[in-house]
Amino acid sequence: MDDMRSRQVIIAGAGIAGLTAALAFAEHGYPVQVFEQAQRMDAVGAGLQLSPNATRILRQLGVLDRLLLTAVRPEAVVLKDAATLRELARVPLGQAAEARWRAPYLVAHRADLQAALTARVAEVQDIHLTTGARVGSIATGTHGVTASVEIDGKTVEMEGSLLVGADGVWSSVRALVDSTSGTASPRSRFSGELAWRTTVAADSAAGQAFAAIGAADCVTTFLHPGFHMVAYPVSKGDAFNLVAFTRGERIAEGWSGHADPGILAAAIRGTAPGLARLLEMAGPWLTWPLHTVEQKQPWTTPDGIALIGDAAHAMTPFAAQGAAMAIEDAATLAGSFAAFPVEPARGLLVWENLRRPRVAKVARRGALNHLAWHAAGPVAIARNLFLKTRSPEKLATDLDWLYGWQQQ
Repeated sequence: MDDMRSRQVIIAGAGIAGLTAALAFAEHGYPVQVFEQAQRMDAVGAGLQLSPNATRILRQLGVLDRLLLTAVRPEAVVLKDAATLRELARVPLGQAAEARWRAPYLVAHRADLQAALTARVAEVQDIHLTTGARVGSIATGTHGVTASVEIDGKTVEMEGSLLVGADGVWSSVRALVDSTSGTASPRSRFSGELAWRTTVAADSAAGQAFAAIGAADCVTTFLHPGFHMVAYPVSKGDAFNLVAFTRGERIAEGWSGHADPGILAAAIRGTAPGLARLLEMAGPWLTWPLHTVEQKQPWTTPDGIALIGDAAHAMTPFAAQGAAMAIEDAATLAGSFAAFPVEPARGLLVWENLRRPRVAKVARRGALNHLAWHAAGPVAIARNLFLKTRSPEKLATDLDWLYGWQQQ
């Protein structure tokens, strides 16, 4: 294998994790081949939150300025009681976030982030992106990894020093990691939660209904025992992203599934009339079944395979850190791998050992948020009393470990 091909990094998946990884590895001097199974680079999903721990990396990779053309900098994260619309807590963002955590807190449409990443990738000569391509099998050896890639009905053999599985919650590369490590292939597991998503124009009736009960320049979470809903502006404030979470039965996997709307209607009983009207007006809702991946499974193999993002550790979105963890994974993996050019297996091991505690702590925070946001009765009263004692400054301090994180 010649020197360039021996250094080459192969990435399966051109979502947020894969494109960020491509930029990060290229910045460390690695030629990168990215293979995306979809024929076109159409982003799926709706809005997402990008906290400073993620935007700091996007700035380093030359993506942030392009994203800022469409993203929104919310002024605060606000918690409200869904039954009374009373404000329970507020974490200041906007300029306060940049002053405290040295990077902006943004909300954006997923398509805008993917477009910014794709445009930046196109500017980097050492990155080659191929769509309509699927990694079918992998062979590992002392000199690296050989991936069989199916492109337009033909199989091409690609050689490199590392294969990065960035192919999402239903990752096919994950099964290949397990086969080389001798463990059973873990399937993604339905969490029992459904995410109901829609985007409404700010000047629509639904958009005006939201502005009347929420804060058009904030990330607002409405808390209720049967559901919670997160709402925030996207596309420079021209639209609002709404996502409600309820319990539900497993439905077809994908970003655009459909579930019985009666599930959402039943969950929102007892909410404030203005919020109930908004939820009725905002439809139709697309439904996404929330899946998780067991974090005890290996994320790397000594012979040159690594999983990042949802492929490694898909978690519920209740800490709003799914995209951020994928971005952190990508940047730290590239840095660790580059730090051990003569011992790549050690670089992978060091990366995994550093990342696991961080990702586990974020997952625990998400589980705690879900418990608190769906609290009822005395537990909800205790929650509200606790939040009343926490000043905005103290609530921000509680997030320093998360938003203030910087790559080692």
